[in-house]
Amino acid sequence: METTKVGIREFRAGLADFIASDKPVAVTRHGQTVGIFIPTPGPSQADLLALAQASAKLKAVMPLAEDEVDALVKEFKVERKAASGQRKRR
Repeated sequence: METTKVGIREFRAGLADFIASDKPVAVTRHGQTVGIFIPTPGPSQADLLALAQASAKLKAVMPLAEDEVDALVKEFKVERKAASGQRKRR
């Protein structure tokens, strides 16, 4: 993959464009490379759609009332606290 070289001022001015890009950027200062910026891709529309579909399927298979959700969250917090306490004692 080809790396684009840009000066630090140009990088700062065009940061939004570099974030949106999928190419790494070598940031230079006085001609010397001082850093490499590698943008990470965000979730694609297909990923978000698949997540929404999975959520809908889960709700259809396992419908919970609000009080049931609250009870599960409370139980999870108790279990997490207990597990955290066990890790600290080791």
